[in-house]
Amino acid sequence: MKKQSDKICLAILFFVMIIFMIPLLYMISMSFRTADNMYSPSLIVEGMTINNYVKVIKENPDLIKNFLSSTFVTVTTVILVTICSTMAVFGFSRKNVRGKVFIYNMLLCTLMVPISGLVIPLTQINSKLGLIDNYFGLIFPYVALGIPFAITILQGFMVAVPIELEEAAIVDGCGTLRLFLQIICPMLRPGIVVIVIWQFLTSWNEFFLALCTMTDAAKQTLPLVAQQYNGAYFSQPGSLFAVLTIITIPTLVFYVVVQKQFVKGLTAGAIKG
Repeated sequence: MKKQSDKICLAILFFVMIIFMIPLLYMISMSFRTADNMYSPSLIVEGMTINNYVKVIKENPDLIKNFLSSTFVTVTTVILVTICSTMAVFGFSRKNVRGKVFIYNMLLCTLMVPISGLVIPLTQINSKLGLIDNYFGLIFPYVALGIPFAITILQGFMVAVPIELEEAAIVDGCGTLRLFLQIICPMLRPGIVVIVIWQFLTSWNEFFLALCTMTDAAKQTLPLVAQQYNGAYFSQPGSLFAVLTIITIPTLVFYVVVQKQFVKGLTAGAIKG
């Protein structure tokens, strides 16, 4: 009876997966179509070709540079958010810092503001600081906006860390830095995995701030490449969907590789929180 119910659940999950995968599969299908059958309702059509990808690569000689730009911005952002948020959570939870409650609440308030509402102020700040066409014009805002969310996630894991464990380590002569690196960070590992994945996906796909900050074609991130194919009359849909597929592939590969850790981290957070 249990095996039969498991099969039914698996069938339902597979059906739901197919429904959610249809838009993604449709995008990939349209990236291989010609102009004649572009708007056919069928998922697979006759005369599919790779010419859209060839055209995108030929028309964008800086495509590799754009990929490297996205990689540099994303990886740097993930590293800084992870380091800063873990240290902040450790300080908020274990150190008697004056005004830490006020600082913590102010950081949480930033979660209410969408990045699209901050694009113009951030662009003006980047302009005054000389960070236009500079990778750090994206990295600094991404880090500042990513830390509050990361702190929120990690706080639930930090509460579950026994303070007696830290006290025992201190009695044995463990200093603050060693305590943080060898005791706290391993205990926060499930939450760290969650924020690494979340921040990677967020930074890789961000568009609006990158559009206003990066004007040099060689330094632009990958999401900006698709902009040139989205004209007023949608005249190059095949090339557009080819670019969107290229942008999506790294995030899909990254998520497939780390999906088990992501689910474990979310589940652990739900249990501990």
